[in-house]
Amino acid sequence: MKEIERKYMVISDSYKDLAINRFEIKQWYLSRDKNRIVRVRIRDKAAFLTIKGATYGIERDEFEYRIPVEDALSMLPLADGRVIEKTRYIVDYSGHKWEVDEFHGSHQGLVLAEIELESADEAFDLPHFAGKEVSDDPRYFNSSLANPDS
Repeated sequence: MKEIERKYMVISDSYKDLAINRFEIKQWYLSRDKNRIVRVRIRDKAAFLTIKGATYGIERDEFEYRIPVEDALSMLPLADGRVIEKTRYIVDYSGHKWEVDEFHGSHQGLVLAEIELESADEAFDLPHFAGKEVSDDPRYFNSSLANPDS
């Protein structure tokens, strides 16, 4: 399956008033190689194993599987880098679903918004809370944020 997403810095907290849902997320990586990423995520009381291929522009292969929470927790000692904790807000805006992540811990204060698209050239309206696009900036990839030096 292809993942096509664009990512933006968030410039106001108005997304909170528009949110239709929110989740607490804890995630870590088993591999952060730029050509293959393996992530474990616990979202509220569900766990997922995700494999992502290399990124080409704003596209990459992505495969995600639900796993038992106990299995996810048993993989925590295998983490490559730090654990990322964040609150995710889901916002419906102009016919698209936006995911807004408020990071906690060492990245407290960082807030990013992502939109997943059906195609790289799909048109969409930018919400007022979205600022500078950082889709191509590896510093804002979650796998980079897991780097102990970031």
